[in-house]
Amino acid sequence: MEDIFLNAFAHLETNPAFWLCLTLALYVFGQVVFRAAKFNPFASPIIISVAILITLLVVTGISYDTYFAGAGFIHFLLGPATVVLAVPIYEQRSKLARLWLPLSLGLLAGCTAAIVSVILIGSALGVSSATLMSLVPKSVTTPIAMGISESIGGLPDLTAALVVLTGMTGSIIGRPLFKLLRIRSEPVCGCALGLSAHGMGTGAAFLIGQKAGAFAGLAMGVSGIISAFLAPLLAFPIMHLLGR
Repeated sequence: MEDIFLNAFAHLETNPAFWLCLTLALYVFGQVVFRAAKFNPFASPIIISVAILITLLVVTGISYDTYFAGAGFIHFLLGPATVVLAVPIYEQRSKLARLWLPLSLGLLAGCTAAIVSVILIGSALGVSSATLMSLVPKSVTTPIAMGISESIGGLPDLTAALVVLTGMTGSIIGRPLFKLLRIRSEPVCGCALGLSAHGMGTGAAFLIGQKAGAFAGLAMGVSGIISAFLAPLLAFPIMHLLGR
């Protein structure tokens, strides 16, 4: 019986459709657990599905390239999924228009702080230059972050992993942190989550409210554009000043 199972799995592991279906099934399972846990951020469907997938790949010894051959289609859908966020942004367009100045200044300051802080902290900890450049766009949505990373000499694959880790962390600690600091404004919460934790943060913002989700989607998109321009303008001079 065990031989039959192993032979079947050996056949499936080379089938791209298997990994695509498995990834989707695990995410659906994560959503069920998330609801059962009353939307506890530590039971996020992304965290659950990622943890199970990593465990499966490590235990079976299957390479990431084999997995990505099938699940890569989901990566392609990141772009269209980001565009879909325009719907709640459109619904909140009147409020967004009234707040364009503080939004613009806040997002510019946030992107600058994200880039400068990661370089300074990473340099103090002795992180290599290539890893530092990979860390620079960690708070930007994956498609944009990988492009930024490649353009400034980082490692796009490493950046993708760091972006996921950043998003998971932000989506977990965001709402509890807002409660701790007694921040109740949905635009403020949404912008903070969208700026610091991109798509996953935007998902967490929608759990706060539609307005928070709309502002998070806007912050994610605009911060990606700002970071694409700021990253090379700030990263190289700072690295030069640090003698890296």
